Amino acid sequence: MISAGDFRNGVTFEMEGNVYQIIEFQHVKPGKGAAFVRTKMRNVIVGSVVDHTFNPNEKYPTAFIERRDMQYSYNDGDLYYFMDPESYELVPVNAGELSDNFKFVKDNETCKILAYKGKVFGVEPPNTVTLTITKTDPGFKGDTATNATKPATLETGAQVRVPLFIDEGETIIVDTRTGEYLSRA
Repeated sequence: MISAGDFRNGVTFEMEGNVYQIIEFQHVKPGKGAAFVRTKMRNVIVGSVVDHTFNPNEKYPTAFIERRDMQYSYNDGDLYYFMDPESYELVPVNAGELSDNFKFVKDNETCKILAYKGKVFGVEPPNTVTLTITKTDPGFKGDTATNATKPATLETGAQVRVPLFIDEGETIIVDTRTGEYLSRA
């Protein structure tokens, strides 16, 4: 059990049948009246963000989120299969549990599988990936202002904006959290 007075960023707990993770918290001690804890928390199963105020004496059961490294194998329609590198067991994950940044993941890439009580609710791709550009327009010398970019299609089908000097067939590093080009590989 954890009391609301002990909340910190990243703490996960159960409340009203849902699992929440604290994003922001603030202990407030007004001049008049009792102290309280103002929080911004995310429902880890659904993904929604909620603002809530707690009495610091309230207690909630701690929720343990399991994070396992698994290797992305393949997809079959709406199911994406991940392999446990230790047991070689394939775990199917529904397309609804995948985040938008999963479009940067290619086969055999290692991702973190997030589960609560054995139920998978999310997949975290690595922070950066190395991908090859399959299609982009050529950039011409003198064609630029400062920091000019052009669209490029990656081997996974994802679209990113890259500098004009990047050509087809080059390998680049992409930040999966923001979807931005970082550098040449």
